Amino acid sequence: MRKILSIAVTGAVCGASLTLVAAPQAMAAEHVPRCVKVRAFFDRGAQRYVRLTNLCAKRPACYTIVIPQHADRHGRLLKGVTKDVLYGTAAGPRALYVKNVPC
Repeated sequence: MRKILSIAVTGAVCGASLTLVAAPQAMAAEHVPRCVKVRAFFDRGAQRYVRLTNLCAKRPACYTIVIPQHADRHGRLLKGVTKDVLYGTAAGPRALYVKNVPC
């Protein structure tokens, strides 16, 4: 009986330690710096633009503009820059959102 109990306790301890070791690595893989901030979506003439700012002062930031039923636009902003990014025409769909992606 003691042998079975010690095997069960050892298995539980080993499983818990593996979970604790794997969790920070998984969270680090999903973590992307939140440097790109959307300032405005607007139309200029027949073109659609989004004004983006890189809030990180020490690194460039990468982003993806998500557009429904179209290929997403990818780009990169240098440190501390604000830029108007053209992403389509006024006849096309509006962007849903802009997400930060790793560079």
